Amino acid sequence: MGRFFYEGEIRAELDDRELAHLQMVIANKLRRGEPFYFTWTDDPSIGYGRTSVWLHPSSTLVFKFHGSRRPPLNRLWVDALSHLANTPAGLRLIPEPAKVVEMQVDDNGMIP
Repeated sequence: MGRFFYEGEIRAELDDRELAHLQMVIANKLRRGEPFYFTWTDDPSIGYGRTSVWLHPSSTLVFKFHGSRRPPLNRLWVDALSHLANTPAGLRLIPEPAKVVEMQVDDNGMIP
């Protein structure tokens, strides 16, 4: 399980594959200077509920992966998550589409 940290305090525990896809979407939005909401369901260990944070280019974010290898990215999932991030409700994790279209990413997390 990986972790997403917001402003050094708030965190979400996510599967490394989920976290890698969210990182791509979040990085692309913030690189373009586009703030947005990110909402997730809280882990039962910290109480049930959901958390929403306002992400903006000066947010302090940390993506901590459990594994050392970058998971392959599914372009269809990145596209679906990006679409959600562009809505008024903002980004939230949805299930990965059954169809997988892998996308190539360089060592810096950029699409070549």
